[in-house]
Amino acid sequence: MGWWENVGGGAWGGVGVGGGGTAQRSPMSPSTSPTPDSAVLLIPNQRAEIERAENMLLEAMAARNYPDAARFAVRLALEESLVNAFRHGHRDLPADTPVRVEFAVDDQRVELSIEDQGPGFKPDDVPDPTLDENLERPTGRGLLLMRAYMARVEYIGRGNRVEMTYLRPPPRAASGAGPAA
Repeated sequence: MGWWENVGGGAWGGVGVGGGGTAQRSPMSPSTSPTPDSAVLLIPNQRAEIERAENMLLEAMAARNYPDAARFAVRLALEESLVNAFRHGHRDLPADTPVRVEFAVDDQRVELSIEDQGPGFKPDDVPDPTLDENLERPTGRGLLLMRAYMARVEYIGRGNRVEMTYLRPPPRAASGAGPAA
């Protein structure tokens, strides 16, 4: 079962981190769910719970009228970061060790934070998957995709927490609307 954590105050719209208070954990249900635009979730390595967290984020983006391409980009970045957290960060931890996911959505940006409980890593040590000598190595592609789709990807502390920002693209000019001749 997935869990959310209401820590109060903080930078995540009232359901955030910080404040120094004691965490209150409750099973996710319609009556005790996080706000539609932000959440702090503890996600176990279970496909249904990962999809549930992804859907919460996508619904928050849809409510703010983010286009399909934006939702695809953010979902891909979240998926890749969760895969890395469970596959690499939690490699030597018990299977039921959760990953912490925080998100906040507003009209201009989506902020994501994914934190595993592993030892961390140095992103610069991951081989560049676009170099000829690494093309057949199955490593680094997730980081490449995250960096390609997000405006900001930053590893915090020992490298077990990634913070990402997606910025809404500016609206496109209407086709055929150009300067008059």
